[in-house]
Amino acid sequence: MARSKSCETPGSGAAGSSPGAGTGAAVSAVGGGRPLIITEDPLLLDDLLRLCAAAGAEPHVHHGLPGQSGAGGAAGASAGEVAGVGWESAPLVLVGDDAARRVRGAPRRSGVFLVGRDLDDPLVWQRAVEIGAEEVLRLPDAESRLVDRIADVVEGAGRPALAVGVIGGSGGAGASTLACALAVRAARAGERTILIDGDPLGGGMDVLLGGESAEGLRWPDFAGSRGRVGAGALEESLPEMHALRVLSWDRGDRVVVPPAAIRSVVAAARRRGGVVVVDLPRRVDEAVAEVLAQLDLVLMVVPGELRAVAAAGRVAAGVRMVARDVRVVVRGRCPAGLDPEAVARLLGAPLAGEVPVEVGLPGRVAEGEPPGAQGRGALARFCDGFWQRALGPAQGVPA
Repeated sequence: MARSKSCETPGSGAAGSSPGAGTGAAVSAVGGGRPLIITEDPLLLDDLLRLCAAAGAEPHVHHGLPGQSGAGGAAGASAGEVAGVGWESAPLVLVGDDAARRVRGAPRRSGVFLVGRDLDDPLVWQRAVEIGAEEVLRLPDAESRLVDRIADVVEGAGRPALAVGVIGGSGGAGASTLACALAVRAARAGERTILIDGDPLGGGMDVLLGGESAEGLRWPDFAGSRGRVGAGALEESLPEMHALRVLSWDRGDRVVVPPAAIRSVVAAARRRGGVVVVDLPRRVDEAVAEVLAQLDLVLMVVPGELRAVAAAGRVAAGVRMVARDVRVVVRGRCPAGLDPEAVARLLGAPLAGEVPVEVGLPGRVAEGEPPGAQGRGALARFCDGFWQRALGPAQGVPA
């Protein structure tokens, strides 16, 4: 299988400085999405440069404001002096604890962090308030947190993706088919879409899409991931099928990926925005719980018959322990006396809709046509209606 470039951000705890890092680095012209560092502490500067390198960022560095020096300098900076070093234009400002006094008069703005290494300084919070810092980050304890914030700037993090999980209430409910169709319809509507196969024993979502031989990374390739996974690199590394990206399992024997790696990969997929659809297994173990915790909504697919409803009740109990919002999709025709609303009431969850069994779908899938490809089918109509409601102006999921 072809391998793409690494998706993982280097560990923030690695020793040593980044290439070219040193106390002599200084840039005065600030622009573009680059963080601004203000400090005269050479050791702190080396730490911050190293963490910026780990996050893939090239910062602008200013050792002090023009015409000021040391702790005994002027009590505050003029607006002009601060603007000259890019205080207002930088997406993120990292102020060394040694430089807090020199930026005390700067205009208030978001994205300012006070960074230091003295864990026992009782006055650090007062200095943070004086400069309007969002947070105090003390190294080395806050290194991972700081790398994440810097990487968000590098990636241009905006609104996260709407993340929807699909789980079968019973065996053979058709959850994988619905998950695939939701992803296909979202992609055809122009949404950046990632389909994640969360079930290692499910046969592979790439197979369902007819792309088992497509080049790109699969879940086992991420088993050794530690720390933050780059969102852009993740998307580029995954196989592309039917205008969407797919993270599936390969045909090997490995069916376990550490929960921490799963958490990092799903978080990276969400940071790219658009839509993330996850096909979930019916069991809720530690790895599945990591996925459920990041989902906005879980659709539980339940065939319209009593035995399936009974099984779905047990599945729902486990999912609700982690998931914020669980809704029912009834698949197929219900017997007399059991309508979709009754199924939802029995399960104690809102009804998301009903999907009739689509005649001829298995045959079309066997011929290489993915679920949801036919816009006139019942499955596609359900998916289109769901996304129209969910992806409104506020990108919320209506009750």
